[in-house]
Amino acid sequence: MKYFCSLLIFLISLAPAKAQNALSDELSFPYLEKLVEIAKKNYPKLKLYQSRVDAGTYNAKKLKLSYFEILSFSYLYSPDRLASSINPNFLNGYQFGFFVNIGSLLQKPALIKQAKSELQAVEHDRDTYMLNLEADVKQRYIAYAQYKVLLRIKADALHDVEALAEELKFKYEKGETTLEEYSKALVVISDRQQAKVSAEADVLISKSALEELLGQKLEDIK
Repeated sequence: MKYFCSLLIFLISLAPAKAQNALSDELSFPYLEKLVEIAKKNYPKLKLYQSRVDAGTYNAKKLKLSYFEILSFSYLYSPDRLASSINPNFLNGYQFGFFVNIGSLLQKPALIKQAKSELQAVEHDRDTYMLNLEADVKQRYIAYAQYKVLLRIKADALHDVEALAEELKFKYEKGETTLEEYSKALVVISDRQQAKVSAEADVLISKSALEELLGQKLEDIK
């Protein structure tokens, strides 16, 4: 029993040194920035916000151009002979007139100001969502990297315990250790196998969550 515990502690202490299991070794910030840009390009909800901004921009421009609708132009043509025979005082030839819709003229600045305010509001909504999307991508990428590191650690730990169990099995068959120590090693192996399976699931789930924001598989992003 003493031999089993000592050897197990020694092997576990060596596990972190087997591979680069620091989270910082798994992270790539240039790659992360690339993921953020891809998410901004592909994520449907951000496209929805951008469409609202485009519609607001179009509406503001349309209202500015509608100033010309305030003015109206008309003309009247009266032939000389016809005008003289009907009413000598009536003006002959072409008559032109310009009309201004005072009500529209007074309302137009307020409508344009309202359109600009609505445009600024949807721009703020878009920018806020863009910041939230960027934060979500970074959080999910870091979580994905974290689970990958944890998976490697648990895989190393399982490998160490399996090696220990093989050695204990050999010693048990030679009568150099007890069945109790060998059985405990098998229990530890079972626990480590379950931990490794859970870690694999965490990696797959976190990868799927990240790809949801990106709109494409990580394997397709170089």
